[in-house]
Amino acid sequence: MTRRAQAVLSGEHGRRGLGRVLPFLGPAVVASVAYMDPGNFATNIQGGAQFGYALLWVILAANLMAMLIQNLSAKLGIASGRNLPETIRDQWPRPVVWFYWVQAEIVAMATDLAEFLGAALAIHLLTGLPLIWGAAITGVVTFWLLTLQRRGFRPLELAIGGFVLVIGVAYLTQFVLARPALSALGPGFVPSFPGPEGVYLAVGIIGATVMPHVIYLHSALTQGRIPTRNDEEKRRLSRLNRIDVVVSMGLAGLINMSMLAVAAATFYGKNIEDAGNLETAYQTLTPLLGPAAAVAFALALLASGLSSSAVGTMAGQVIMQGFVRFTIPLWLRRTVTMLPAFVVILLGLDPTRVLVLSQVVLSFGVPFALVPLLLFTARRDLMGVLVSRPLVRAAGWLCAAVIIGLNAYLLWETFSG
Repeated sequence: MTRRAQAVLSGEHGRRGLGRVLPFLGPAVVASVAYMDPGNFATNIQGGAQFGYALLWVILAANLMAMLIQNLSAKLGIASGRNLPETIRDQWPRPVVWFYWVQAEIVAMATDLAEFLGAALAIHLLTGLPLIWGAAITGVVTFWLLTLQRRGFRPLELAIGGFVLVIGVAYLTQFVLARPALSALGPGFVPSFPGPEGVYLAVGIIGATVMPHVIYLHSALTQGRIPTRNDEEKRRLSRLNRIDVVVSMGLAGLINMSMLAVAAATFYGKNIEDAGNLETAYQTLTPLLGPAAAVAFALALLASGLSSSAVGTMAGQVIMQGFVRFTIPLWLRRTVTMLPAFVVILLGLDPTRVLVLSQVVLSFGVPFALVPLLLFTARRDLMGVLVSRPLVRAAGWLCAAVIIGLNAYLLWETFSG
């Protein structure tokens, strides 16, 4: 695969279309999992249940911002051969680096908690097993996923791609069964807020879109994945990588829109209390749409939780190695990061409530990943020919201002009650 990619970059590969692009697809597929993790399930379902299709435009706007930011992260790895944590370590004072490492680890563990709980809950819904057994099965499966890294980058990318396919097919099934009114979808893309509560939920959707841990990870996924020999090959690799980002993030956006549309068609106007709760949503789907829709929902949640949990563990390893040059075996990291989920389950806490709280913790980490990314990708000494153009810089800082501002608003609203 690497040989074929280098042949494309050097101009020796004569094929066009999918055969030309295929070797470069993968990093953004892995990153895209963070944009359809269990946290997105709860937010999108609540948005559709409360406000119908009115917030579809919010998901579209959030997805466009995600495309820009993930593309910049990937470009940093291609241009500099360093991932974002390594670049911060090289460029900034040591006390700042250590602070960055601590906050990034906290954010990564909070994210992993949500994803692990989502998978455990899906197993509970599908099989009736207690949550503690669902957590144990999740741990075993994610251990297996992480062992695929030993065979190179491609097997893990294909496995994650398989999970994304499961999520897509499951939500296509639900979309067909729910039969959303197509005439009602269009107005949902016109920017408007259905009252103060709609503003708050829109803030939650956008504020939780950009995942700090996956910004760090994406730069590592492209770092040295396909070697380049000159500036022209870097430009070609960057263009092909952009296709990977647009396709993968576009698919993630469509899945998120489908989640909201299905919830709108199924729950909106039916006075279903607490429809944003994942277990309530599952139990309500059966009488409304039939058992196939409920099973499809649980399978999508399971695929989301398993894949995003593995990706979260990978991100944690990149964070530790990049910031402080310290590495521990992935199995040990997986063991440590899944312990909080077992504690939550044993204490009998509501998984959906803990999941939402973890998204609030995650919000603290957004500016710490986003601001240095924008600063570094604007530096020619680091990026060379792939340095961000003025228009891209302006768009990036606009996205940062919106995302950071909305996260600050979300945190203020959360802690002020």
